[in-house]
Amino acid sequence: MNYTINKSAKSSALQPQPEKALVKNSVASYAFASSPEVQNLVCFSHLRWDFVYQRPQHLLSRASKQWNVWYVEEPKWDDTLRLDIRQVDDRLWVVVPHLPHGIDDETAVRLQRQLVNQLLEQEQLNDFIAWYYTPMALRFSGHLKPRLTVYDCMDELSAFSGASPLLLDQEEKLIRKADLVYTGGYSLYEAKQNRHSQVFAFPSCIDAHHFLPGRADIPDPDDQRAIGGPRIGFCGVIDERLDLNLLGQLAKRRPDWQFVLLGPVVKIDPNSLPQASNLHYLGMKNYRDLPAYFGNWQVAMMPFAINEATRYISPTKTPEYLAAGLPVVSTPIRDVVRSYGGWGPVLIGDSAATLEKAIEFALKAGHDADWKAIDARLEEQSWDNTWQQMQRLMNAQLQGVLAEQ
Repeated sequence: MNYTINKSAKSSALQPQPEKALVKNSVASYAFASSPEVQNLVCFSHLRWDFVYQRPQHLLSRASKQWNVWYVEEPKWDDTLRLDIRQVDDRLWVVVPHLPHGIDDETAVRLQRQLVNQLLEQEQLNDFIAWYYTPMALRFSGHLKPRLTVYDCMDELSAFSGASPLLLDQEEKLIRKADLVYTGGYSLYEAKQNRHSQVFAFPSCIDAHHFLPGRADIPDPDDQRAIGGPRIGFCGVIDERLDLNLLGQLAKRRPDWQFVLLGPVVKIDPNSLPQASNLHYLGMKNYRDLPAYFGNWQVAMMPFAINEATRYISPTKTPEYLAAGLPVVSTPIRDVVRSYGGWGPVLIGDSAATLEKAIEFALKAGHDADWKAIDARLEEQSWDNTWQQMQRLMNAQLQGVLAEQ
């Protein structure tokens, strides 16, 4: 088996607080010192590190301040069996298993287990924390004996298109194995809270200072400069969670508005995207460039479908849009309504007609926005604050404190 290490240069980068009525486990009372004897955290994720910069990158970049982080991605199919390791920060490595073409599922699981064992042996990861984003990884890592197991449930993956029929069974096993379960939103918390004794809600957060330049006079990116206005923008993965019919209706109803969409097209046929002269698909952008795009929009939109795939989502883009000074118009996603529905610049519509009216209202600055109060709330919802709470729980668990509660 080939084992390669690519010592590349560091890659460039690129919540609302839990409601007490919903979160039965309070974080505030656990204030303990760190556990320095644990040096490593091994994460198993269904998302590529270089994909959209989102929850895993925000949290694990911060985790690397305390532990060496090994981010194990899903395998890539190749001609040979090998393990690629790429350093992306001082204490953070991306690990990519490569599996040979033509093998069956059972063999793929066996070879991934072999590669994980190889990683632990060669890097001497004898004492570590296991962090899971995908329960499917348990099939090849369930034999491991980490000091602590964390399941950060950021989405209800079983509701996504193409989800494995094994996923629910694997999630049940992971929840039984986990010491801590974190959820990416309140709706997810409600769905998981009775399945484990230590479940904590940590909804979408914000690196507010990163997006603040969007409020200033910031140069328009080259591929957006020629697009007229007003601009209504969306940023995120373009998949089955978007209501493409709704988007097409909006573009048709308002040919005088320009709709700009940033993000990769995933798991849907690109030919299914509505097409019009005022619809602009600009592709995936680096996280560092997003403030320049946002800063040259007039309104941000979230035209999500209301279906099983969106039932539990808590869009990270909501606070990011607000940090850039943009009013937000969204379909009635439950966690958006619950967390932001009372905020002046967040408007909700459930049809093309109501969304059109909301966008028109936002363009005229008809909303009552107390941006000073909004900024104070966003500051409380920082990824730094969320990570500190997560870390406090982990350190307490490592010291055996939570088990005694």
